[in-house]
Amino acid sequence: MSGSTPLSPQEREQAFRRATSGFAKRFAEEIENGMSDEALEAALHQSLDIFGGSGGPGELHVTFQGSGLKIWASREVHNHVTTKPFCQGASTVKMAREVYTIVDPTSAQMALL
Repeated sequence: MSGSTPLSPQEREQAFRRATSGFAKRFAEEIENGMSDEALEAALHQSLDIFGGSGGPGELHVTFQGSGLKIWASREVHNHVTTKPFCQGASTVKMAREVYTIVDPTSAQMALL
């Protein structure tokens, strides 16, 4: 986003939730039971689908793509063309764990949560 202020953590979370809308309902049981990285990655891929986006006056413009688990967000229309996704691959999986409180049942660290 050259020349503009970077997105705040709250804006990133808002964009992430919009890009993954329906994810929490569709995968509620899996989220409750915990998901391995592989299962979470597959679920996010399904949720993000091939390609999509949303936006409008006065709100963030969000674009997302299942391949590579990419999510772009901008205050400007079509700015994703010139910027890197704010979330991609492993960082999308990590953000999903934080936003939706998803534990990894295969992790030895789970007991510390």
